[in-house]
Amino acid sequence: MNSLEIYVENISKQFKDVLALDDVSMRFENGNLYGVIGPAGAGKTTLFRIMLDLLRANTGRIVYRKSGRDVRYTQIQENIAYMPQSQSLYSDLSVAEHLDFFRKLYGLSDADFEHKKRELLHLARLDEFADRPAGKLSGGMYKKLGLICALLRSPQIMLLDEPTNGVDPISRREFWDLLHGARNQGILVLITTAYMDEAERCNRVVMMERGRVLAVGAPEELLDKYNSHNFDELFLKRAEALDE
Repeated sequence: MNSLEIYVENISKQFKDVLALDDVSMRFENGNLYGVIGPAGAGKTTLFRIMLDLLRANTGRIVYRKSGRDVRYTQIQENIAYMPQSQSLYSDLSVAEHLDFFRKLYGLSDADFEHKKRELLHLARLDEFADRPAGKLSGGMYKKLGLICALLRSPQIMLLDEPTNGVDPISRREFWDLLHGARNQGILVLITTAYMDEAERCNRVVMMERGRVLAVGAPEELLDKYNSHNFDELFLKRAEALDE
């Protein structure tokens, strides 16, 4: 599999009188699970939309790199799966019918589909709920269905915008197990979250506040560097430093 990486270089985005992103730079390298962490208004969703070519930045650029070579977004678009904050699954379609819908959308062969369907339903613990309509799933099950529909196309990069928001603790844990499983398959996983405790579930963290980057690194390294016991404490320290 060719490696895909994303480089964010000096991105700024202004919405009227709101500076959503302020000269932001970071890189997302193959084989990692990144948590882009910060409260509402930090710029996380805006960043994702610019990376997906859904918004235009005022300044800066996004560089997509495939096996060491810069490529256009249109050249790797099919290799990227995106889960927005508000998923639009069909409430009257069952779990199995959703997977079949996305099979047709992605053009998967019957043999590939049947194998991946069984595997994904088992991993998401949705085997027993294949006939249940999406509108009757719990919040956590609904999010897991959205994730396995995205995984069905075997993406190389996944961008998930606050997928665990409002999900119960058990479903959150199961959802993270799925994300780590995706990373172990070589998928570059990027997730935004406002939950500070989820930082330690990632192997790389980008902390953001008011459109600026507060800290970047491995969780344990950041806690040690800023002499913090947890990420709530770390965030407050870095946010205060931003105001100085």
